[in-house]
Amino acid sequence: MKKVVYCLVNFGGPRSLEEIAPFLTELLCDRDVVWTKFPSFIHNWLFGRVARKRAVKIAYDYAKIGGKSPIYEDTEFLAQELEKRLSAPVLTFHRYLPAAHAASLRAIEQCDAEEIRFVPLFPQFTYATTGSIARFFDRRLPRKIRTKMQCIRSYPTHPAFIAAWQRRIGEFLQEKGLSEVAWLFSAHGLPRRFVDKGDSYQEECTRSFDAIRTAFSGVARLAYQSKFGPGEWLRPYTDESCEQIASWSEGKKEIVVVPLSFTSDHIETLFEIEEMYLPVLRQKGVCAYRCPALNREPYWIDALAEISQSSARVALTSLIRP
Repeated sequence: MKKVVYCLVNFGGPRSLEEIAPFLTELLCDRDVVWTKFPSFIHNWLFGRVARKRAVKIAYDYAKIGGKSPIYEDTEFLAQELEKRLSAPVLTFHRYLPAAHAASLRAIEQCDAEEIRFVPLFPQFTYATTGSIARFFDRRLPRKIRTKMQCIRSYPTHPAFIAAWQRRIGEFLQEKGLSEVAWLFSAHGLPRRFVDKGDSYQEECTRSFDAIRTAFSGVARLAYQSKFGPGEWLRPYTDESCEQIASWSEGKKEIVVVPLSFTSDHIETLFEIEEMYLPVLRQKGVCAYRCPALNREPYWIDALAEISQSSARVALTSLIRP
């Protein structure tokens, strides 16, 4: 039997207030995330400055959620639990935590495997997340390691993923005693020009939205949050959908916000949804709730194990933006 080592890849998040600046610098200097026509040295200088200024501004946001992002610890926990279910080693990689890169790359290079299976914690594909990690590996790993990599591109409608979200939502409704609600599914935003250039993210978010909502009644809307910088991003925007709740909620007085593209709660859910969107909804006279992400739920780990074993796989280079 072929020896497979799994590599669980995720966004990464600052593990302390001190890591916010290097986290943002790594993120904003990534040209799969921020497209410019500047030479690399100008791009990095400019967005390094933006990152340092923004780090000061959002330190308050992180302080309100405990001084760090939970996403690093959640990913490490998932890897440990997946090892038990898969009976195989599970490595991790955190794209925007530069302090963790060397150890992750070393572990990947030194693993004794015939296949290294790349498993993203991004259910919907975009070149700005899964594609960025693929490019990073393509540039940093030796060819003999890259040729062993078989990559799960995405799993927006994988039955195990959809069932996990439906269970998560169902349990939340039961916990809160909710029945007749309107749904606001909120995915992370993406610049419109990414999709215009062929990125499949919006289409995959729509497929996930359509599949998950079949288990629930009531009006539902898919919107996109976390817009950063100028330019058109995917619409409708979550903040505008909150402001316009009366125009689409069909009079429902209870609204549940579901973080569609987030498998782990972090700054975009714990602060952005909680502190920026729910208060707007409540000011409009409705009872608003945030459904937690999948986080560490045992059935999500079971689903990940199934996804890791049953999903179609592609070559690393096929994930990289042309």
